[in-house]
Amino acid sequence: MRRQGALLAVLFFFVMYLSVPVQIMAAAREEKTLIYDEAKLLSSEEIRELNSLANQYGAKRKTDIIVMTSNNDQDVDVKKMTENFYDENGPGYDKSHGNAVILTLDMKNRDIYLAGFYKAEQYLGDNRLDKIRDKITPDLSQGNYKQAFETYILTSYKYMGVKPGVDPDNVLFDIRFQLVGSLAIGCMVVGIIAYRSGGRVTVNRHTYEDASSSGILDRQDQYIRTTITQEKIEKSSGNSSGKSSGGASSGGSGGFTGRSGGGGVTGGGHSHSGSRGKF
Repeated sequence: MRRQGALLAVLFFFVMYLSVPVQIMAAAREEKTLIYDEAKLLSSEEIRELNSLANQYGAKRKTDIIVMTSNNDQDVDVKKMTENFYDENGPGYDKSHGNAVILTLDMKNRDIYLAGFYKAEQYLGDNRLDKIRDKITPDLSQGNYKQAFETYILTSYKYMGVKPGVDPDNVLFDIRFQLVGSLAIGCMVVGIIAYRSGGRVTVNRHTYEDASSSGILDRQDQYIRTTITQEKIEKSSGNSSGKSSGGASSGGSGGFTGRSGGGGVTGGGHSHSGSRGKF
């Protein structure tokens, strides 16, 4: 019986040992293509790293995080290009035409467009996509495409972890602030405990004072000086009037520069949020 048990144990660990590479290979096969670099802005290694990053963080939010670059030879509007991509390719974390956020780069017109579909439309609304675009535009303008796409992936992941209607950049959501706050609270607690453990100080000025023999020995008042202040009083002429004149102000028309783009609906009927700009 013991030999059978030992044999079964060895067999079990052998099977587990063989299954690990199989699981790793299966995971590699299941990795989606999420980086579509038609404009050839990235090296093969950069595409591999970004694609792995997008798969990793997208899975945590159950959303496909996609990057698409194009030279736009047919000169299609960047928003229309994004909508066509979604309709024709049907991205989505667990189903066709599902949760997805897409960053499209039009290298011909230097346009950028971000769109969120389904869950991403809810958690990455127009305002949040504006914030993401503002974060990555400087790197795009300087040609730091890998850094810009990495920031886009990580920020999309971060924002989708914050419920809609809340500022995702609030310092309270910053892990560094939370760590510093926890450390400060911990120091305060330790300080209070140390202070209380030292005992209370009971010695004061009355401790060694004999109230029966202590008292005021003498009291006196001493005159120092008298001070006189003179002030001239002006007489009123009675000729001044209390009227004041006011002028009418004319308001000019001020200019307002809003953000262009916004969301919409694809030709296939899929609603999405959106943010558009130049880089």
